[in-house]
Amino acid sequence: MEAAIEGITEKYNSEFYPFEMRQSGGGWQFLTKKDYHKTIAQLNGDKFLKRLSSASLETLAIVAYKQPVTKGEIESIRGVSSDYAVQKLLEKELIIISGRNEKMPGHPLVYSTSRNFMDYFGINSADDLPKIKEVLAEQLVEPTVMKDTPIAGEKINTDNNEDEVLLSVTEEGELVDKADDSQDES
Repeated sequence: MEAAIEGITEKYNSEFYPFEMRQSGGGWQFLTKKDYHKTIAQLNGDKFLKRLSSASLETLAIVAYKQPVTKGEIESIRGVSSDYAVQKLLEKELIIISGRNEKMPGHPLVYSTSRNFMDYFGINSADDLPKIKEVLAEQLVEPTVMKDTPIAGEKINTDNNEDEVLLSVTEEGELVDKADDSQDES
């Protein structure tokens, strides 16, 4: 079976075909190649050209990473009402109602990502989503080099009045002076 799939995949990867076979959503699908996406979107009409609002994207990310999740949990994370965003995501079939939370009062609906979500993002399961640490690693901030300047009336004893002080932030979020750290180590 794997040899047959590999052969079909290799055949349709040639430039002659406008589509390819890819593993997505827990199975194999024939999908349009990226070079043809704009043309296909225009042929399908405005429905496929509309983008998600930032509120809908935030809500979708919360559902994807915290699923199964209730609307109350989504709203507590976002800090605002998410009725409209959840409704739009349900209409676009990116999320589904996967049941009710029997342990909570009122038995609220529980939301999860749909198969369309998996297809749209080209993943097979929620485990294929990028890890939050991977996303945050791109946003790490390097220490800032600051020039030490005197406050009104204060004198600095330096050779060339350009003493550099390296400041950095610890994992706990505390601002520390690198010069103090090097003295503590000696």
